[in-house]
Amino acid sequence: MTAYGRAGHDAGLQPERTRLAWRRTTLACSVTAVLALRTALRGSGSPVEVIGAAVIALIWLAFLGVAHRRVRQLAAARPPGLSPRSALAAVACTVALSVFAVAVIF
Repeated sequence: MTAYGRAGHDAGLQPERTRLAWRRTTLACSVTAVLALRTALRGSGSPVEVIGAAVIALIWLAFLGVAHRRVRQLAAARPPGLSPRSALAAVACTVALSVFAVAVIF
């Protein structure tokens, strides 16, 4: 048995679909970050809003790093599975970005 199930199993287009899904997720995350930053920076300019905008930018950059690393891994002939650490980092960035975006909007 291999990471793909049966020995000699052809993964076909699955790695390509996964790579495209990561790119779509990165795009959605980027749009969320830009809208939250725009909202935060159009406000009164209070220190809380500026700090919120900085945190959103840092979370967005962290997610881009995780996603870019995964997209590079998927370019291999036999891409490795997503490590639990990378999965946790992607989930944490997504949840944190959502929380901070909502906090900036309200």
